[in-house]
Amino acid sequence: MEWLNYHHLFYFWTIARVGSVTRASSELRLAQPTVSAQLRALESSLGADLFVRTGRTLRLTEAGEFVFRYADQIFSLGRELMDGVRAGTGSAPARLVVGVVDGLPKMVAYRLLEPALAGDQQIRLVCTQGPSERLLADLAVHAVDLVLTDAPVGHTIKVKAFNHLLGECGVTLFGSRQLAAAYRRGFPRSLDGAPLLLPSESTVLRRAMQQWLEENNIRPSVVHEIHDSALLKVLGQAGIGLFVAPTAVEGEVCRQCGVRVVGRIDTIRERFYAISTERKVRHPSVVAICEAARRELFA
Repeated sequence: MEWLNYHHLFYFWTIARVGSVTRASSELRLAQPTVSAQLRALESSLGADLFVRTGRTLRLTEAGEFVFRYADQIFSLGRELMDGVRAGTGSAPARLVVGVVDGLPKMVAYRLLEPALAGDQQIRLVCTQGPSERLLADLAVHAVDLVLTDAPVGHTIKVKAFNHLLGECGVTLFGSRQLAAAYRRGFPRSLDGAPLLLPSESTVLRRAMQQWLEENNIRPSVVHEIHDSALLKVLGQAGIGLFVAPTAVEGEVCRQCGVRVVGRIDTIRERFYAISTERKVRHPSVVAICEAARRELFA
């Protein structure tokens, strides 16, 4: 059996973290040629280039990103092992690795994860964010325990995974105090010409909003298209445009962003899923997430 050289992996992980061989050499207190040689040895053993040079900087290749995610988990587990032994064997918190799909509203993600954090069992949450395809690939090789998303796994995805519907809700349109006062009356016809902030075209919500606008013959003025849901809310809070968010977190959006409700669109349904490799979830924290979502958040 061919074994992975963890010294080589650690040098690679350090280079990837700090961004260059020079800074990695300084942190590791080794000569640059030594670090470069260790990196080349790892690439040779794996049969893949892990970095590509762009100007004076190093950028991870696709294979490099894949290896880095594993290295990050390996050395994180190593730190947990040391902490657990020093504190007393068995006292380290359980570990839950969750992937949150890009575009999933952060407030929804927090509300979904909250029951796992509030349970009696000590949990160390490791949360990663990225595109659905990457997170599902991580799930397939057990690099993550669970994926939270707003779309089920389709039949075209060659990953053995199971969709657990957590719940669904409509969407609410929000705006700053001034915009809400201007466009609340006559909703939804008032949205003709209204400044609107939309999620990026790759999201389920954007496609649903586009269809709803077309079906109702409403032509707003789309001022910006924002992929990150947190940034979209910041722009909405600043009064740059109206924006939508799931009705399930309507109260939190109003409180945290200082915005007002313009109107609700119940015909647009946002659905949220927990995706796992198990047909029936067994991890206590995952069970808590699923049960609380169905019983409270989307009741």
